[in-house]
Amino acid sequence: MTHPLLLLAAAFMAGLAVAHSLLGEKWLIGPLVAEETRAGLLVRSRFALRVLRFAWHLTSVAFLGLAAPLVVYAFAAIDAPARLALRLVGASLLVMGAVVLASSRGRHLAWPFFLGAGAIAATA
Repeated sequence: MTHPLLLLAAAFMAGLAVAHSLLGEKWLIGPLVAEETRAGLLVRSRFALRVLRFAWHLTSVAFLGLAAPLVVYAFAAIDAPARLALRLVGASLLVMGAVVLASSRGRHLAWPFFLGAGAIAATA
């Protein structure tokens, strides 16, 4: 049995991963690590620069990691262990969406995607 809504949730997460890396690099990470705008620890430590950049992009990889079970279960029978896994992924995404919504006061564009993907996964 195919569960197309799980594919939609996975697409939300994959889109977020790509947007997070590309837009974050252009508008946040790139300017933060640019030589002319560095301050504090970023001036003194190349290690801190590397950690900041790879941690940012590892977050995008984690988004893809959360999308992977959604794709797998979109094409599988959803038994009790699968349902538990989907609920855990869904709960994680719902928490992420709530944090992004609250901390940005709705201005960050990721919260509807997190909440949408989380609701789909949690109720599959």
